[in-house]
Amino acid sequence: MKPRIRPVIGLLAAPLPIIALAAVPAFAATPDAQSPSALRGDVVSAVSHSVRTGDVAADQQISVAVSLTQRDTAGLDAFLNQVTDPNSPSYQHYLTVDQFAQRFGATPQTVAKVSAYLASQGLKVGEVTANRLTIEATGTAAQVQKAFNTSLATYQDNKDGHSYFANTVAPSVPGDIAGVVTDVSGLNNYAKYTHFSTKSSAQATPDATPKAPAGLSPTSAQAAYNLTSTVKAGYNGKGVTVGLLEFSAFSQSDVSAYDKAFSIKPSTPTVVNAGGGTTDTSGQDEVDLDIEVVQALAPGATIKVYEAPNSDAGETAIYSKLVSDNVPVISISWGTYEAGETASNRVAVDADLKEAAAQGQSVYAASGDSGSDDAGNGGTSVDFPAADPWVTGAGGTTLAQGSGGVWKSEKAWSGSGGGVSSYFNTPSYQSKVNTGTYRSVPDVASDADPSSGWAVYTEGSWAEYGGTSASAPNWAAFTAVYNSEAKAKGKPSFGFANSRIYTLAASSSYKSAFHDVTSGSNGAYSAGAGYDKVTGWGSYNGANFLSSQLG
Repeated sequence: MKPRIRPVIGLLAAPLPIIALAAVPAFAATPDAQSPSALRGDVVSAVSHSVRTGDVAADQQISVAVSLTQRDTAGLDAFLNQVTDPNSPSYQHYLTVDQFAQRFGATPQTVAKVSAYLASQGLKVGEVTANRLTIEATGTAAQVQKAFNTSLATYQDNKDGHSYFANTVAPSVPGDIAGVVTDVSGLNNYAKYTHFSTKSSAQATPDATPKAPAGLSPTSAQAAYNLTSTVKAGYNGKGVTVGLLEFSAFSQSDVSAYDKAFSIKPSTPTVVNAGGGTTDTSGQDEVDLDIEVVQALAPGATIKVYEAPNSDAGETAIYSKLVSDNVPVISISWGTYEAGETASNRVAVDADLKEAAAQGQSVYAASGDSGSDDAGNGGTSVDFPAADPWVTGAGGTTLAQGSGGVWKSEKAWSGSGGGVSSYFNTPSYQSKVNTGTYRSVPDVASDADPSSGWAVYTEGSWAEYGGTSASAPNWAAFTAVYNSEAKAKGKPSFGFANSRIYTLAASSSYKSAFHDVTSGSNGAYSAGAGYDKVTGWGSYNGANFLSSQLG
């Protein structure tokens, strides 16, 4: 059920304001400071089931991104506790990117020191993200190996036969800067991210304007989630930007055909490149699905498609870009099983997601399409980044509609990713429904069963798509609708989503604002009244949810 994406060569990193280095003295250190200090374990796990085929050519150009440690992490945690607590006077008093950088980003001196070290190793230092937490650099393989005290080799994966390069041992940096460097990405180009869209076996004819394509249309989707009157009233996402995180390119002609078929006139999505962007189109159906779901439910929203290579370097670049751009609503339909994420990348991405929460960005991620066994090894496991506590994990349901397309019922979809994280502790907002040590996933859900899925026009034909990849943009689109109504009424935007969702779910408005999903399972876990590890709190009842929050 999970289509795997082929590898692409990863460049790097998100270009943003440059920090001048001309006046910075060359890096100098004592012998002790120069002693290599290993970073967190960062050898891609695929090496364990691959055959080494040679060495990377010494003159091959390699682009890396060096992630820096956030400053005053205790202060950041305290700030997040306050800004996400409805009982705190600081509730929803979020930071701008510049304010975040000033309080929690690396100091200019730290950025200069790390940059000077990179330059001393022959690397060309590029740009620094606005939050001062990622430095871009390029050089030859020989220079990169020397700078990070590692070696780069070529491999062939025994599982699927594809070739890639990777570092053979964890990177290290001199002791003087080891304490401020959390990750070096770009040392491999192994494609590890899966997109979670699933196509129904039934497919329509390759006609861009069929009379009745199978699956949810803008009209029936709005009816199902009680948004028809809201969108007609003009609260359609206008003035709100939705950022889509993608590791594949898409075809605008497919999106235009979708719009024409349903007579909708949204603005044309724009592409924002991160880490050099991508020319890979193997996940085109995923991107088309994401765009078309948002356009169906929030036709007034501005869509920005953030594209990066499908690699750890691309991952670092795209998250850094999204938080540095402060995109208010983000949808993520790509992920990997938790243990498949390298330790250092997990730390780097989590740091960006903490920043997103501090800035009031609403981030939704598909929880996966393999039920309770995300890793596919016969056990129980969950998907990253949906498992990160600063993300709202979006699970899946099977939707049944009544006359006129209105919501009739939902049950848990068997493929809905869910369970218990192996890495992230139970966040405070979840403590009332999770007494365990580790975070539970997902937080919410919506239709993801391909048999009750979305009509999607992709690669020149219609098909019915499901997967939790449909759930993440669904919730993102609803958040855009929410924000457009909130702005019109002079009220705060949605902000960090889990704070608002868990607070509302604990109130007397829960049963009217949500569709509580109480039947079905994903393997190890079953849906039930209230919160569960298959559908979270359930799906949203649009008009009721909006009324309970915005009046």
